[in-house]
Amino acid sequence: MNKYLMAFLCVVISGPLFADDATEALHELFGDEWERTMRENPTWASQLGDRRYNDQWPDRSLKAVAMSHAGDQKALSRLEAIDRSALSGDDQLNYDLFGKQLKNRVEGHQYKMFLIPLNQRGGIQNQDEITTRLRFQTGKDYEDWIGRLQRFGVYADQTIALMQRGMDEGVVPPRVIMERIPDQIASQLVGHPGDSPYYAPFKKFPDSFDTQTSARLSSDALEAIEQTVLPAYVRFQEFFNEEYLAATRDSVGASSFPSGKDFYEYRVRFYTTTGLTPDEIHQIGLEEVERIHGEMERVINKVEFEGSFEEFLDFLRTDSQFYYEDPDALFKAYLATSKRLDPELVGLFGKLPRMPYGVRAIPDSIAPDTTTAYYSRPAADGSRPGWYWVNLYKPEVRPKYEIEVLSVHEAVPGHHLQISLAMELGELPNFRRYGGFTAFTEGWGLYSESLGYEMGLYQDPYSEFGALTYDMWRAVRLVVDTGLHYRGWTRQQAIDFFTANAAKTKHDIVNEIDRYIAWPGQALAYKIGQLKIRELRTRAEETLGDDFDIRAFHDTVLGSGAVPLDVLERKIDAWIAQNVAAN
Repeated sequence: MNKYLMAFLCVVISGPLFADDATEALHELFGDEWERTMRENPTWASQLGDRRYNDQWPDRSLKAVAMSHAGDQKALSRLEAIDRSALSGDDQLNYDLFGKQLKNRVEGHQYKMFLIPLNQRGGIQNQDEITTRLRFQTGKDYEDWIGRLQRFGVYADQTIALMQRGMDEGVVPPRVIMERIPDQIASQLVGHPGDSPYYAPFKKFPDSFDTQTSARLSSDALEAIEQTVLPAYVRFQEFFNEEYLAATRDSVGASSFPSGKDFYEYRVRFYTTTGLTPDEIHQIGLEEVERIHGEMERVINKVEFEGSFEEFLDFLRTDSQFYYEDPDALFKAYLATSKRLDPELVGLFGKLPRMPYGVRAIPDSIAPDTTTAYYSRPAADGSRPGWYWVNLYKPEVRPKYEIEVLSVHEAVPGHHLQISLAMELGELPNFRRYGGFTAFTEGWGLYSESLGYEMGLYQDPYSEFGALTYDMWRAVRLVVDTGLHYRGWTRQQAIDFFTANAAKTKHDIVNEIDRYIAWPGQALAYKIGQLKIRELRTRAEETLGDDFDIRAFHDTVLGSGAVPLDVLERKIDAWIAQNVAAN
């Protein structure tokens, strides 16, 4: 046989084998790393519906932290040993996204944020909240929870050890946000174990349980709370109030950390998935504030308000017509708005998720210190719907005019629709179905607020102003987050800038600013993501003209899960080109 023909046949025969080897190695890596993710994050695994670790808390020991970091490095080495060029186009994207996530984690480890394992919005002081996201249907479900209660002391002591190391190394949070936590800890120190929120699942058993079984499980739970959980909180309270709080820092910005500016620049890249600098983002924020301010003035003129912009904001914050008097009325308004949303989706989306969502009140233990609302995803096995959590604390500071815009962000077509659809993309590896990039998820949530206009919401001018307030809120975030963490702003400067530009109430503004202080960079993702999605939609509309299909556009945006913004842009550009060629 001719030697050139022989060489050609060798390439033809060996090529697919090498491709198969690379594909198999890649998906074996995905599988191994997903298993590691579940092992290292047992509470998240439980919430997804993976019940293998239902009796465990995360291992917060310094040894476990080091092992997890080593695991990330090893996984990255395994990934880089795979021949990317031998993979299909879809798997090349999987390769790139997985690598990006691993590199982010490896790079971020040096800043030691694991030494700050809690903030005012969450931590060991309110781990009972997980009960609202777990299934309690079988005896094993209850026994697993008892197992977690029995291990709570180790979890608390590991958390204390991390915080002590943080004190030693100067990696501590700002005092102004930590001052909220003593009351949260104190709420756990009940006089009787049956009054503990950790006992909540045992107050109602399935009808299938006999009396003897229910009594045994209740007794075991009470014993675990009395002998383990409550003493652990006593130890934690003593450490926090007598040692940790005094060691926290007076400054609020991330720039005061060791390598603080480098750390914040990393967080900017991490949360926005762009190469934008903090100063560039600050300027984008100022320009967006000015633009939205003009839209707000238009609405003020529409309602014929006689007074300044500041006086109009004060009117919205103080006039009783904009507020409910009791939590039940506020909750009913959220329910009514949610019911109005679902029928409007078919005009904007070709594909809708199978999984439903419900509305719940944020637990009283954290409601005073957390945001107006948030969303929690469904269980992967379908055993629990998604939940839209709303804050009913002090209804007199929660305006009616924000209910519609908040609901489209947190529920549909915002987080529930996007996250549930991603979970249903069975052809994607798990790290993409159940994870993703904040700039996409929160950018989509903010973009969804603008869809409220197309869904027939915001008919009342005050609701329209509420929608503009929420857009302004995210523009303000760009300014105050970079101001706080990169440009030396004080907490009061941030509060004043927010107050001067958005109709959020003072209570919400202070909570929001403290959230940004505790979570550097995260607040940037919303507006940066929204601006990119809006830019891509405008590009598609202008290029395709009458052939632009909003349902197909949205299905394309959501069809690959939560991806970095540059990946989304390439995907939409390809979709536009395909449509141009077809028409």
